[in-house]
Amino acid sequence: MPKPNAAVLLYNPEAGRIRSRRQLIPRLLEALRARIPSVEAAPTEGPMTAGRIARAWIERGADLVCVAGGDGTLNEAAAGVAGTGALMLAIPAGTANVLSNELGTGNHPLRVVERIDEMAPVSVAPGLLKTAAGERLFLCMAGAGLDARIVRQVSPQFKRRFGKLSYWEAGFAQLGRRLEQFEAVVGGRPYPCSFALISRVRNYGGDLWIARHASLLDDRLAVVLFEGSSSFRYLKYFAGVLFNGLRGMKGVHVLDAEEVEIRLLDDPVIDLQVDGEHAGFAPARVGLSARRLNLLAPPRYAAGRARLREAESVPGPAARAD
Repeated sequence: MPKPNAAVLLYNPEAGRIRSRRQLIPRLLEALRARIPSVEAAPTEGPMTAGRIARAWIERGADLVCVAGGDGTLNEAAAGVAGTGALMLAIPAGTANVLSNELGTGNHPLRVVERIDEMAPVSVAPGLLKTAAGERLFLCMAGAGLDARIVRQVSPQFKRRFGKLSYWEAGFAQLGRRLEQFEAVVGGRPYPCSFALISRVRNYGGDLWIARHASLLDDRLAVVLFEGSSSFRYLKYFAGVLFNGLRGMKGVHVLDAEEVEIRLLDDPVIDLQVDGEHAGFAPARVGLSARRLNLLAPPRYAAGRARLREAESVPGPAARAD
């Protein structure tokens, strides 16, 4: 990989690891400056500012944007980097760090920077969520229905204190309630469901593998749809996730798609999320962005995913999983 000449360390000052480790940003800067001629630090200025700040630094000459924060900060920054030709490095400093887990760079921020010379760029197509309110890129996943409702209901104070535990607490609070129903249209076929996962990555929340056939290297969306209005049904689905039994399970559809449409049925409010952040309400369309992103990854990531793609190939959009 040609060495970058100028980089910006874009960081979210509210990210859990950055708040709890005051010396993390100075140490990351020191490590970057030992490897790149010119490096500056820039904090985000609140929600939905990372993309604008990243684009401004690229216009000033930065050819590498290092993003320290959670997956939400990463997808916001990607909106400013995608389509520019600049490189982007994900530095794990958030709650789940799904993208770093997917790439295999680990969860230690400083070690990621120390291995930057070993990494190579991979060109990926970010996901694109379209609603009446506008468009949002995502690097990992979009969700409609149950998981997005959970994201909306997570207490920011609880999340700030307990991290991923906040999502589990909000999830278990759904047991016993009726789940809202909607349609996910894939390949022209409508599927009734209460949770639709539309993913670019295998892992979900950093701990679970739901869309095992997903790959950032493929220009496709990995789709997993779950039927049923009973929240107790998800105990069976959860077991399917844990034991790699979703494919073939009744009520679950495992598909590939170029685009997914989320349509309303009788329930008027269907939540949406991207990369663990609430993203509004259906109806919506989810596809792939034409603005590609050059993401730094360990060389073994590309090699390993190429081997797994054949083993984990799935039927096309019209095929059922049950």
